Amino acid sequence: MIRLPFLKPRVPAVASLYGDIVAAARKPAVYRDFGVVDDFEGRFEYLTLVSTLVLRRLRELGVVAVPAGQELVDHLFADLDNGLRLAGTGDLSVGKKMKKMAQGFYGRAAAYTAALEEGETALREALARNLYGNRLAPEAIASGLLAEIDALCGRLRPASLDALLNGKVLSGEKPPARKP
Repeated sequence: MIRLPFLKPRVPAVASLYGDIVAAARKPAVYRDFGVVDDFEGRFEYLTLVSTLVLRRLRELGVVAVPAGQELVDHLFADLDNGLRLAGTGDLSVGKKMKKMAQGFYGRAAAYTAALEEGETALREALARNLYGNRLAPEAIASGLLAEIDALCGRLRPASLDALLNGKVLSGEKPPARKP
């Protein structure tokens, strides 16, 4: 689908939401205590998980949140593209790597979404396969990580679109009042 920038709905506050996602995905405990590898791939994997939780909530909010969801995905991939370039990936390789990352992102998002609907066993299996690259058996995944995911879902569940766009839902901070 061709999308022209001047026809695309803009959701400027999505930068705050993305910042909240990144902050949640960079919590040191995830890497220190739960064994997620702290490198580009590990951070990508956990960022994908947290983003999936937010996109899932945006889908629940219905048609009013569709532009925010698309803008969020666009913002995420622009940031990943920039990260690859800053890491020294050549222009000719960026496109191939981004295609592979997009396929990974959407595949993992589908797996996590299905697993969250199915329950803990399915979620453990999806985490073992994706987040841990099969380095851990599903039953070896720290219960603290499952509690962290549950806490994120608990913060997202009652969140309105405005609250999400304010960017303080995942951190648990009370957002400042929005100015009209």
